[in-house]
Amino acid sequence: MELRLREFRPRTGPHEHRIVQPGQPLRHTSLRDQAPFGMLIGDHDGLNRLAGLFSFAASSRHTIVHIPLRESVPPDEGCGELVDLVVAHQEAGLRPSKWPGLRRSLGRGTPLTVRTDEARTERHARAWRERPYDRGLLRHTTHARTYFLIGDRDVLASAATAFAYAAGWGPRHKGFAKGQSAYMAGMQHELEPTRGGGHPHEVLICFKPYPPYAHFRRPGH
Repeated sequence: MELRLREFRPRTGPHEHRIVQPGQPLRHTSLRDQAPFGMLIGDHDGLNRLAGLFSFAASSRHTIVHIPLRESVPPDEGCGELVDLVVAHQEAGLRPSKWPGLRRSLGRGTPLTVRTDEARTERHARAWRERPYDRGLLRHTTHARTYFLIGDRDVLASAATAFAYAAGWGPRHKGFAKGQSAYMAGMQHELEPTRGGGHPHEVLICFKPYPPYAHFRRPGH
């Protein structure tokens, strides 16, 4: 997949950070943070690009991927606060508490085009799924109206394949012509257990076309 991004190189003291954002906003994709179930709702374009962005984060160890979602078209379902999404490899060394300062330092950025390798992403995701023990999990937290997912290559690749599945199969569900959302996949096994026990955290991944729905055609029609 080819991704058009904007790249930023802010500095904090002697350290330079590499941050990328989608070149164009994911206008019809949103994320609500309502523990223990976060809800991400997106159209085909948004879910497809999220798959690519997670794949890019998995293979780019020193890059922070910032996906602004708070300013998207507000969904007409779900509950909880709308939040942005930040995805990073654990080697990027991102501390969520430092994110507000980094975000404020972002300027105009420069255009960047990258390509992702879906076959490689699937191999890494399969390796994560087939590893019964001691497999990396995603650290997750919410800070400054931003939901953070931080982990290693293989678990980020697994999340990328969940978004790819939702993007590919979401348009096939029968209720799309009425604007109905459809639960397609979820991130639960990829996430670290909730501290102190309780219900495990999960991010529900849902497909929902945006109106007018007449412009959508189910695959094969």
